[in-house]
Amino acid sequence: MSELYAASLVDIRDRLASGQVRAEEVTRACLDRIEATEPAIHALLAVRPEALDEARALDAQGPDPSKPLWGVPVTVKDALATAGTRTTAGSRILENFVPFYDAFAVEKLRAAGAIILGKNNMDEFAMGSSTENSAYGPTHNPRDIQAIPGGSSGGSAASVTAMQCFASLGTDTGGSIRQPAAMCGCVGLKPTYGAVSRYGLLAYGSSLDQIGPLTRTVEDAALVFSVIAGHDPRDATSAPRTAPGPELLAGVQQSRHLAGMTIGIPEEFMAAEGLDPAVAEACARAQNLARGLGAKLVSVSLPHATRHAIAAYYIVAMAEASSNLARYDGVRFGYRSDKAKNLEELYTFSRTEGFGHEVQRRILLGAYVLSAGYYDAYYRKAAEVRRLIRQDYLKALEQCDAMLAPVSPVPAWKLGSIIDDPLKMYLMDIYTVSLNLAGLPGLSLPVGRAGSLPVGMQIIGREFDEATILKIGHVMQTVLGDLELPCI
Repeated sequence: MSELYAASLVDIRDRLASGQVRAEEVTRACLDRIEATEPAIHALLAVRPEALDEARALDAQGPDPSKPLWGVPVTVKDALATAGTRTTAGSRILENFVPFYDAFAVEKLRAAGAIILGKNNMDEFAMGSSTENSAYGPTHNPRDIQAIPGGSSGGSAASVTAMQCFASLGTDTGGSIRQPAAMCGCVGLKPTYGAVSRYGLLAYGSSLDQIGPLTRTVEDAALVFSVIAGHDPRDATSAPRTAPGPELLAGVQQSRHLAGMTIGIPEEFMAAEGLDPAVAEACARAQNLARGLGAKLVSVSLPHATRHAIAAYYIVAMAEASSNLARYDGVRFGYRSDKAKNLEELYTFSRTEGFGHEVQRRILLGAYVLSAGYYDAYYRKAAEVRRLIRQDYLKALEQCDAMLAPVSPVPAWKLGSIIDDPLKMYLMDIYTVSLNLAGLPGLSLPVGRAGSLPVGMQIIGREFDEATILKIGHVMQTVLGDLELPCI
């Protein structure tokens, strides 16, 4: 039953619950698919051999209607702690780190009956937009193995798109769920900051990071989000809100049109320099589709988001990275150089050998903007601009229920083509980083193609209003159907 891996998560969940298929069959189908595709795309850093045993144990107990993901195989980005399974964050400095605990989101997956197949490749400590910065080699796009899959959750997006699993957890610090979803042609949800606990996430930018699902359909994303969301007292930034229940998925599935909704189009995003004509055309068609489905389209303005978001984001993110990564010093845990002859050399050699070039660059820049004499000029100013960007979003969302905007200015580029041009790479995040600065939710949805590569568009919503953007996304995806793009 090799076709099992091609089903949607909701479909396979229903078939498992009804006893039409067994958890072992589904898990074996995914593992066979991993074996067939993994040499070409390198989406995984680890495959859990115990997954089949866990599936057999579930079959012995029988389907459990209280567990919404009973028997469903998933993967997890390697930035999330998994008890007993190596967790590296794509870095050499953690190459032998095996956590004794699960991240909150992983706990929730296991409690819901999901089977974790393995850990996904990623840009080292989530620092990158192409999954080329992994210490363990790049991931390839399943749509075109010569192209990047996006990043930093490129391994998660590639794994979902290549049908190795039915869903994956990624993290989004500046677009790292939405952008790889757009590049690979799957669905990616960045929840509101605080909606999903960051406990067990190996931090990059603590005020920006958010965990969310990558899936094949919007209703799949709604189901996974309803499982992983909720308050966690172990995370001081976790919002004290009741987790969405099964009514979230039911509401999404019942959505049939967009009548009565007002959708904003950020004028600065659509007019930004560097927007690829094929991407602009696909986004324009998606906007017209929304209008045809009954939505009222209005122009909104985000004056600070395109002009200042990149600068503000990279100052804030690098400052937080320099602080968060100070703990990897070769003393307490992680990689330790054997060349050191004193304490200073231990720090220097361990961090130089353990961190890749991009991580070192961001730590150095982050330390600089936080240093005496430069804090006010850079970090404080970036924090002030961040407030203005959030105010822009909140003001725009007073005029509409949600916004439609591009995810990336270009489709997936060739592997290695801009890896040595960090500034150009940073500019690829122009449409995504501002949402993290504002802390609002966004859903990336495939809406067209540029040649043989997918184009994604993001639906931006109000704080803790994931339900609305998921409903809009489901209605649009139902009409758009499958992109019918090539896949490995």
